[in-house]
Amino acid sequence: MTTLEAGKPFPKIEVHQLGSDTMALGVPGGGHDWQMVVVYRGLHCPLCKKYLAQLDQMAAEFHALGVDVVSVSGDPKEKAQTMVDEHDLKLPMGWGLTVAQMNTLGLYISDPRSPQETDRPFAEPGVFVINGDGNIQIIDISNAPFARPDLTSLLNGLKFIRGNDYPIRGTHKAA
Repeated sequence: MTTLEAGKPFPKIEVHQLGSDTMALGVPGGGHDWQMVVVYRGLHCPLCKKYLAQLDQMAAEFHALGVDVVSVSGDPKEKAQTMVDEHDLKLPMGWGLTVAQMNTLGLYISDPRSPQETDRPFAEPGVFVINGDGNIQIIDISNAPFARPDLTSLLNGLKFIRGNDYPIRGTHKAA
C-alpha cells in the first residue's frame, strides 16, 4: 500500500465513468480548478448511500468554491448505476476502481464478510482534495465505514482555505 502525502502530486488514475468513457481522478472538470475525489465502499454500504446523497445535495456549494466533486468505487458498472438510480445522484460516478489503484491511493481494502455483502475486495472510505497545482491539499483515509469527514465541516474548511490562501497542512518532515 502506498502512503500518499499532503502537498505531493495526486497520482494519475483513470477509471470508468457512468454516462461517459473514463474519468481522470485528480483532474478537475466543469470549469473548476480543484477536485474532490470521494471513494466509497460500494452499493452494499448503507452509510455510503447516505453520504453520497448528502454530497450530491451539497455539490453546488462545492462548485461555487471552484471544487469539482466526483465519486468512485470498485463496484462494477451495474452496481454503480444502481447507486445512482436509487438516490437520483447527479455526481460524476466512477466505477471499477481496481485493487492496484486502491493501493496506489493508499486506501484500506477489505474483503467481503459474506457473498451477501459483496463479491469482491473493496476500498474503505477516502476523501482527497486536489488543488489547482495537482497536489493533495486534504487527505482523509479510513479503515472503517464509520469514520469519514463531515461534509459541512469540509465545505467550511475549503471556504477558509480558498478565501485565505491557507497553506497545505501536515507537510513537516522530521530531521
